[in-house]
Amino acid sequence: MAGEAARLLVRFGRRYAAAVRLATLVPIGAIALFRAPPEHVTATAVAVGVAAAWTCGYAWWLRAGQGTAPVALDVVVLLGLCASIFWTDAVEDRNTGWLRLLITFACVTCQWHTPPLAGGVAAVAAGGGAVALLTAAGAVQVDSTLVTGVMWAIPAAALSRAAWVLVHRAAQRADRMGAEAARAHAESLVAAAVRAEERELANALHDTAATTLLMVGIGQVRSDADWLAPQARRDLDRLRSDDGRAPRHADLVDLLRADLDAVQLTVEFDAPARLRLPFEVARAIADAARESLTNVRRHAGTTRATVRLRGDARSLRLDIADQGKGFSPEDVSATRRGLRESVRGRMSRLGGTATITSAEGQGTLVRLEWSAADD
Repeated sequence: MAGEAARLLVRFGRRYAAAVRLATLVPIGAIALFRAPPEHVTATAVAVGVAAAWTCGYAWWLRAGQGTAPVALDVVVLLGLCASIFWTDAVEDRNTGWLRLLITFACVTCQWHTPPLAGGVAAVAAGGGAVALLTAAGAVQVDSTLVTGVMWAIPAAALSRAAWVLVHRAAQRADRMGAEAARAHAESLVAAAVRAEERELANALHDTAATTLLMVGIGQVRSDADWLAPQARRDLDRLRSDDGRAPRHADLVDLLRADLDAVQLTVEFDAPARLRLPFEVARAIADAARESLTNVRRHAGTTRATVRLRGDARSLRLDIADQGKGFSPEDVSATRRGLRESVRGRMSRLGGTATITSAEGQGTLVRLEWSAADD
């Protein structure tokens, strides 16, 4: 199947052939009438009128693009016009130049909208037939250039075909390159989506089950703690919820409240009654906040934290603060996922920011900021 560039080239060939035939019609007719002697003006004018009517009809057919152009009929009409030399005495008057131009432009433009075989046969038939008619009318005896001039229509058609083949191959090459680029782009989008899904799954595992198991494994939490089993069920429910069937919108405040129950901290929560956002935005911000609170529990040496939410559906700021032992953000290893992926990475993919302010002995402030993109 032809690509877009090849299809456009075919349409261009038909329309440009029609335009050239029409554009050359007026000067060709003027030449015929200007060179005709008075006694042959009427007959020449009739021949020019037939040529004009047929050229206009043929051009309309080409531009309309309705099926295959009547190339064979075009050749018949052109040869019929050449036969007019027998009653216009065009050979004796050396007034065959307009016929030579008419046939040459027809043979050249025919190569832009026909298959190679059809175009070649049409050029040979029109050019060769015109030569035969001129020879029969005695043009060789009057002036041999009257015949040789028409013969040039065939090599001119061959050059036109060669040029058209090169242009058509370039169009096909452009189509192939475009198709390859589109395929590569589609593959990159799929790969990016797979990577994003894998990354979010890894973040979800890190933020839920892996963190809970790690705290148990290192003895930070007793295995018989009352809250451990409910927490494990919440972690499992959180992982099961990432199935691609999420609602379109969610209340960020509700998501934050649900996560506060899971972090086993005493949290001072200050937020509006409701704040509805696109689900992906709300879920990512809530997950980043939950990871920040989990870090408070694991590393800050305190069981208290403050969460403050300000803003609206267009722009918001969420602060998670504690008065724990603090740390130096610059000293955090690049291999640690918590701050790098679960907090900063999530906010960055939303088009938001995560700023961590902390120092030894001065507590930690994690500020999450997000603004909706301008329409």
